[in-house]
Amino acid sequence: MTLGLSLGIVVGYLLFALAVGLVAYRVSETTAEDYYLASRSIGTVVLLFTTFATLLSAFTFFGGPNLAFAAGPEWLIVMGTLDGVLFAVLWYVIGYKQWLIGDRNGYVTLGEMLGDRFGSVGLRALVAGVSLLWLFPYVMLQQMGAGEALVGLTDGVVPYWGGAALVTAFMILYVVLAGMRGVAWTDTVQGLFMLSVVWIAAVWVVSAVGGAGAATGAMLDARPDFGSFGGGIYTPGFIISTAITIAFGVTMFPQINQRFFVANSGETLKRSFVLWPVLVLLLFLPAFMLGAWAVGMPVDVPEGANVLPVVLNEYTPAWFAALVVAGAMAAMMSSSDSMLLSGSSYFTRDVYRPVINADASERREAWVARIGVAVFALLAFVASLFRPGTLIEVGDTAFSGFALLALPVLCALYWDRTTRTGMIAGVLVPQIAYLAVVLSAVVGDVPTLPRTVAGGWDVALGLMVLSALLTVSVSLVTARTADSDASRFAVTGD
Repeated sequence: MTLGLSLGIVVGYLLFALAVGLVAYRVSETTAEDYYLASRSIGTVVLLFTTFATLLSAFTFFGGPNLAFAAGPEWLIVMGTLDGVLFAVLWYVIGYKQWLIGDRNGYVTLGEMLGDRFGSVGLRALVAGVSLLWLFPYVMLQQMGAGEALVGLTDGVVPYWGGAALVTAFMILYVVLAGMRGVAWTDTVQGLFMLSVVWIAAVWVVSAVGGAGAATGAMLDARPDFGSFGGGIYTPGFIISTAITIAFGVTMFPQINQRFFVANSGETLKRSFVLWPVLVLLLFLPAFMLGAWAVGMPVDVPEGANVLPVVLNEYTPAWFAALVVAGAMAAMMSSSDSMLLSGSSYFTRDVYRPVINADASERREAWVARIGVAVFALLAFVASLFRPGTLIEVGDTAFSGFALLALPVLCALYWDRTTRTGMIAGVLVPQIAYLAVVLSAVVGDVPTLPRTVAGGWDVALGLMVLSALLTVSVSLVTARTADSDASRFAVTGD
C-alpha cells in the first residue's frame, strides 16, 4: 500500500470527526453551559465512553506498551486493575457528590464550585491556574504522540512536527465548532473504534507468531524476569504510589472532573462508574501485552521509538497498521479535544468572568472560550516541538500535579469545618514544592525527573499527605469567613 493511502486513512478519520463536530454545532445552543456541558444531558453509554476515550490517550496507546516492553507486563496490574478499580471508587466518592452539588447550584467547573463554597475569587482562580498549569503538558503529550505516530507510520517521510501540526489544526477546528456535545458524540465512536482495533491487532499479531502461548514463551526466553512478580522498577513503592497518584490525579483532570457535572441523572453516573473497571481492562490487556510480547519477537525497536507501530508494521498489512495509527490518533484527539474544551472553560469561567469581565454575556463567554482553545493548542504545539521527555515522563508529571488537588477537594466536599485559608494552604504549598522538584530537573538538564525516593516511592505521594495535613490543620486554627457557605454542599443522593 502506498504512503498516500496510509495517510489518507488517518486524514479520512480526522475529517469524519470534523463532520461530527459540524453536526453537533448545528444542534447546539449558543449558551456557555451548552458549549461546556451539553446542557447536562449526557446519558450512560455516552458518559461512559466519553470518559473512557478522553482518559485513554497517547499515554495509554503508546506510553503503556512502551513501558511494558521495557519493564514487563506488570504495568497492566498498576493501570488495568488497581487504577481501574480505584478510579471507579473515586468516581463515586468525589464525582457523585460533585454531580449532586453541581446539579443543585449550576456549577460548570471545580474552581467555580470551590470558589462559591468559600466565597473566594482567589481560591477559584488558584484552582483554575493550577489545573491549567498541569493540563498544558498533557495537551502537549497528545501532540508529541501524534508526531511520533506519523513518523512511525511513514518511516520518517512525514516529520515529527508535521504530525503534531496536523492533529493541532484539527483539534482547534473541531473543538471550536463542536463543544461538549460534539466531543461526547465523537468520543463514543472513538472509544468503540479504539477498543475494536486494539483487540483485532492483538489477535492478528498473536496468530502470526503462533498463539498466545508461543508469544509468552518467547517473551520469557528473552526476558525471564518478566515471568516473576516484582523486580526492576516494579517495587511495592512504585506500584502503590503510581496507582494512587494516577487515580487521584485523574479525578482532578479538568476534562474528567467536568464530566462529573454532565450526567442527566445520578443513576447515569452510578451505572457508568460500575462499568468503568471492565472497560479499562478490556483496552489495557491487549495493548500492554502486545508491548510485553514484543520483547520476544524478531523486531528491531529503535531507541526512543514506540513499540506498537513497529510490531504492527512487521506482522499486519500496511492498511491495518494505518488503521491502528488512526485509532491512536483517535485516542489523542479524544483526549485533546476534551482538554482544550475544559481548559478554556476553566479560563473563561474562573478567571475571565470573575476577574476580567464580570458582566460578560453567555454568548460572549462562549466565544472567548473558543479563542482560548486556539491559543492554548498553539502554545502547546510550540512546546511539543522541544520534546521535553518521554510520553510516560510527561504524562506522569501531569498526573502527580493534579493528584495534589484531590485531598483538599475531599475535605471541602465532606468536612464542614474546612476554611478558605485551609484550602489555599493545602493547595498552594504542595504545588509550589512539586513544581520546584519538576523545575529542578528542567533547569539542571536531568534526563529523568528526580521524583522518587528509596524503594520507588513517588515524592508526590508524600506531598498529597502534606496537602491533607495542611488543609486540616490550618482549617482548625482559622475561622470560617462570613461569605463561606457550607450549606451549598449539603446535598442528599437521589
